[in-house]
Amino acid sequence: MGRAQPPMEFAVATICGMNASKTPPQATSAAGADWRIDRERAVALFGAHAHDWPIEIVEETGSTNADLMTRVKALPRKAGALPRPIVRVAYLQTAGRGRRGRPWYAEPGNALLFSVACVLPRPLEGLAGLSLAVGVALVDALRSLPVAGPGQIALKWPNDVLLEGDKLAGILIETAWSTRDASAVVIGIGTNVKGADELAAQVGALNADVPPQARGTMPTALQRALPNANLTDTLAAELNALEPALQRFGAEGFAPFQARWNAVHAYAGREVVLLEQGVELTRGVAAGVDERGQLLLDTATGRQTIATGDVSLRLADGAA
Repeated sequence: MGRAQPPMEFAVATICGMNASKTPPQATSAAGADWRIDRERAVALFGAHAHDWPIEIVEETGSTNADLMTRVKALPRKAGALPRPIVRVAYLQTAGRGRRGRPWYAEPGNALLFSVACVLPRPLEGLAGLSLAVGVALVDALRSLPVAGPGQIALKWPNDVLLEGDKLAGILIETAWSTRDASAVVIGIGTNVKGADELAAQVGALNADVPPQARGTMPTALQRALPNANLTDTLAAELNALEPALQRFGAEGFAPFQARWNAVHAYAGREVVLLEQGVELTRGVAAGVDERGQLLLDTATGRQTIATGDVSLRLADGAA
């Protein structure tokens, strides 16, 4: 594998679409010159793997997930189709989304928005728990930064990273294709780095007419625990943690991540409610996840195993 340093991509496009921000990055609330990613610092912090993982940075795109999905769908459907993961970062995504197609709102310079495309040597059924393994990697990455109270960074099943109970980061994984011995996936990650107050106000306004039980976890930003938080250091930390995590998941699946996930489970031992489109399906005490990443819920009728799908998890009313 060559060691030539990959070029960063920089592209400028007209700003439009449904994103919460409609203003150029230079005019956003991310004041000062540190809102952009410092390429040299990111490469230095990411180390040797920066030369193995092409890292593209664009001013704006519709969706980094969609961009990479188009590319990997065109690959030969075999295990060696993509020798190294590709990282695509955008300061602004006009069609960014989370689970169930929800839009991801972020001001340029305030959120780290990127996707990683890779081919894992596993069939479709072998991808169970991938989003949880990525969540473990993100918690470890963010705790590696000099944050205050690192233990307050935890995981909410199945795809959210929380800071003091509020949503700090989200994960969206899409499968481009799968065979008996390989699967091409795109992992989208959005991390709120700055601007927590503005983001909470925006989301609060959007939730004004949404029933309380259907509302998602309120957002927060890394700056809450790390005043000098920036996109450069956050990107390098997350890539540093993702590289070995994807290698290990490809080789062993979710099983080696199970204990770590349970150790950083935000709702461990707490009463939770499982919802589908805002309607309660069941409730019980969260008891962690099994070796496939399925939620274990202790209910009045016994332990239930919940697979990921079109469901949402909330703390039960009055849970401490």
